[in-house]
Amino acid sequence: MITDTAYSVPYIYPSIQSGPVPFTGPLTVDVPGSKSITNRALLLATLADGTSCLRGALFSDDSRHFLQCIQNLGFEAEVDEENCQITVRGLGGVIPRPEAKQYVGSAGTAARFLTACLGLSHGIYHMDASAQMRRRPMAPLLDALKELGCEILYEAGSTEGHFPFTLQSHGFRKNSISVNIDSSSQFLSALLIVSCLCEKDFTIQIEGTHGMAYIEMTRKMMEQFGVHTQETGERTFLTRSNQHYRAMDYRIEPDVSAACYFYAMSPLLNLPVLVNHVHFDSLQGDVEFIEILKKMGCSAEDTSRGILVTPPENGVFHGITADMSACSDQAITLAAIAPFADSPTVITGIGHIRFQESNRIRAIATELTRMGISCRETGDSITIYPGTPRAARVETYDDHRMAMGFSLTGLRSPGIVIDNPGCCRKTFENYFQVLDSVTTRFLPGMPDVF
Repeated sequence: MITDTAYSVPYIYPSIQSGPVPFTGPLTVDVPGSKSITNRALLLATLADGTSCLRGALFSDDSRHFLQCIQNLGFEAEVDEENCQITVRGLGGVIPRPEAKQYVGSAGTAARFLTACLGLSHGIYHMDASAQMRRRPMAPLLDALKELGCEILYEAGSTEGHFPFTLQSHGFRKNSISVNIDSSSQFLSALLIVSCLCEKDFTIQIEGTHGMAYIEMTRKMMEQFGVHTQETGERTFLTRSNQHYRAMDYRIEPDVSAACYFYAMSPLLNLPVLVNHVHFDSLQGDVEFIEILKKMGCSAEDTSRGILVTPPENGVFHGITADMSACSDQAITLAAIAPFADSPTVITGIGHIRFQESNRIRAIATELTRMGISCRETGDSITIYPGTPRAARVETYDDHRMAMGFSLTGLRSPGIVIDNPGCCRKTFENYFQVLDSVTTRFLPGMPDVF
């Protein structure tokens, strides 16, 4: 077993060959808390009036960057990593420090949510990010903030619409805005969360429909903390004035995005899989991935312990056409198991993933082609044809989902090497240790994967 400090070395493991696996199941696993919910809850807790306790919180690169940012702003936050708990004292929308430097790393939620919050407060905030996050789009959000009254200053040599920049904030000077969310739904989520700080009713009109499942997560969490939004017309959201977030004791769901890597093992390895405490009523849009697995021939049941996915009765799963706009983080997961299906798989509605941690459509096509699998990509889709992946070294492009997703391919194909597995620290820092644990514990005869 390698240690965390060795995560920079390639991940190499023996694979399970196709055919029956001696097993009495289900394969059962625990996954960490949701990144999306943890980071939303952190911001909502700072905006609430009083002390909130966040239980089941995720501790990863992204959430630690978010947590460090709110501490740099002067908020009191006590951290208990052993018990996955964070206690935050909110000040009802007041930012303690009127000037601060913020480094958000590669965390898209921290980048978009904190930029919106600070851009509509009162103060001067110097914002920077990792090289990866500096390449990702910010212009639609920054344009909206400028229209609402925020001054945005770029450093010499920096690219307009990207990190780094300085926010000179003067509060809300308008009570309505339009924002394009084609490249990220986080722009809308960010503006919705801070909309209640406007002294008047606040209206947001959107262009695009990407990531609406994440918007619904944001709205439901806002309601849990005490602020309601209304969808008043096609692509228009209204937040009434005089609403305030309340401090609360809040339980964070397990990360469904992380759970999906294990659920994908059900058709891939022909075995039942259960992830503890993941249920169909989850706030997270990636639960839709289980519906995709059902279309491929699997069955799924919500039990008291969690959702149980069972493989097709004949052990063969089907290629399908899937619009993954509601669960696009799982596009790589589906692509990684698609070569083993009995017919081509077409993944659509994913044009925006070209602008995430990597150009994910291009990365999928490049790595599958390297394995000898035929692919065809368009602007917002990819088609993957059945085949037998050959031995290859998988480039992860410093993208956690490439590393976790293509680890699945290696479970059926010998000679797959995952380069830079340490990039999983972004959301699931011990993913490969958990993968090692569940495969050696539940699959008799499979040796230690490290």
